[in-house]
Amino acid sequence: MTGQHLALILPARQAPFTVSTRETNDPGPGEILIKVKATALNPGDAKIQKRGIYVSRYPAVLGSDGAGVVERVGEGVTRFDPGDDVFFHGAFDDNDLSTFQQYSIAVVDFAAKIPDNLSYDQAATVPLGMGTAAIGLYGRTNGIGLVAPWKSGGQGKYRNMPIVIFGGSGSVGNYVIQLAKMSGFSPIITTAALRHTDHLKRLGATHVIDRHLSFPALKQAVARVTSAPINVIYDTVSIRETQEAAWGLIGPQGRLVLTLPSVIDKRPDDRREIVLTNGNPHTEDNWETGRQLWMNLARWLEKGDIQPNSVETISGGLKGINSGLERFDCGQIDGVKLVARPHETER
Repeated sequence: MTGQHLALILPARQAPFTVSTRETNDPGPGEILIKVKATALNPGDAKIQKRGIYVSRYPAVLGSDGAGVVERVGEGVTRFDPGDDVFFHGAFDDNDLSTFQQYSIAVVDFAAKIPDNLSYDQAATVPLGMGTAAIGLYGRTNGIGLVAPWKSGGQGKYRNMPIVIFGGSGSVGNYVIQLAKMSGFSPIITTAALRHTDHLKRLGATHVIDRHLSFPALKQAVARVTSAPINVIYDTVSIRETQEAAWGLIGPQGRLVLTLPSVIDKRPDDRREIVLTNGNPHTEDNWETGRQLWMNLARWLEKGDIQPNSVETISGGLKGINSGLERFDCGQIDGVKLVARPHETER
């Protein structure tokens, strides 16, 4: 396919975003070209632009979450055909694979057909949040290596074991709760603003604790739920306050998953484990976990075992993304996933 399309481009480190054209490239072996109908925004996208982190090559196109229609398939692709509705996990370190643009190339190992019960907008909320949740729980290198629910004996494997999830109302937190339910954890305790209680319980949380509690009050609240040691904690927030609270709660055999670098002063003789995860399945360390996750995602979504994030659609297509990302910096996003529709961009 030849031609050009519109993309939201970061011209240089910490530069303002600009909408411009770029070449529409053909998919290679094991890849598909997708007309992007919906792309979700993530806090990491805002950090890249504001802080100049994660990306080293410019101009750059950001965005990791996409959904749309297959336009063309690459050599050896048999699972997809032109016209298929798909969602996929992009990669912001390769402009062709990024999703803040009207056409994107996807690796078929990290793409799946959209079930009939989901819209493009809903499907676009799944990839990065679910990938971060799954790799943190089940990854061998960037996770704590639990037995995944797609493996034999994995569903219900951790029955009657408690888990605590910091930040359950965020995208990653939503998916950690649902995977914890599939894995059998109970009770499933999460911190969040209490207005999200009903929704989080529908996802699988058994107890929702006010995220604003002091650590002594949080510890008491958890103790009222269970007297068992808390040996698995997933901190999706990972600021100093939540990391220190998680470390104070975790049991003697505990494993703590973080989404930001650790600030914990861990003693050399402390046998508890801290793992910094990342949700990018395109790395060698994460590829197999990501591939197996994507083999099961569409089925789980179709059956209702996994629910997508709640959606807030932003107007303006690609031009609306910048103002959406600024809302992350202002702390204005809670309980929803912002989604843009690239083909609604006015020239």
